Amino acid sequence: MAAGIVGWIQTLDSKILRYDPLADPVVRGFKGPAIFVFWHEYMLVPCWARRGCDLVLLASRHRDADWLLGLASSFGYEAVRGSTSRGGTEAVLTIVRQLKGKSLVITPDGPLGPRRQVSSGCIYLSSLLGIPIVPLGCGYDRPWRFRRTWDQFACPRFGSRARIVLDHPIQAPKKLGKDGVEEYRQLVEQRLSNVTTIAEDWACDGSTKPGEEPFYCARQESLEP
Repeated sequence: MAAGIVGWIQTLDSKILRYDPLADPVVRGFKGPAIFVFWHEYMLVPCWARRGCDLVLLASRHRDADWLLGLASSFGYEAVRGSTSRGGTEAVLTIVRQLKGKSLVITPDGPLGPRRQVSSGCIYLSSLLGIPIVPLGCGYDRPWRFRRTWDQFACPRFGSRARIVLDHPIQAPKKLGKDGVEEYRQLVEQRLSNVTTIAEDWACDGSTKPGEEPFYCARQESLEP
């Protein structure tokens, strides 16, 4: 399955706009580690393009996340299962042990939604680990969508445009109270929604943006900052 997905994604016209180039793990001088977040519906292209970058995928213990773990494994990702909101202490300790200075990938509305609503888990992790959250917006030109799934999962059409917008990092302060967690949760949700809208509009109109770059698989890239 992985080979078919890779061949399909390689037909795309893919570009990235980095608001902070050093927030991208493929760029020399990457200011990591970080927690990368993108919506569950858009996981295909980002997961493919940043394999081989010492990223660890956080997946829910729910059985609906099994296929995500299979995809991550076929792309060469490490993965850790657990929820930071339910039985969170065990999950966080597991994540800390497994990360070892590596970056984390989270779909903050997965595995079951609500769609495009950030859960608080990534905020707790940013605060606890002292590493920033980097929102990553993705958009495809007129994608096929699975309308009966909770996230309306998006599949790019063969040879179509895919666009990525990498936002500036957001660092949650240490020892956040409940109100502080909610404040940062809303901030991350707003920023992720904004860059996603920009990426979607960009994919649809096909415009040229200052600073845009081709978006290749990390194994094909070796960029200076």
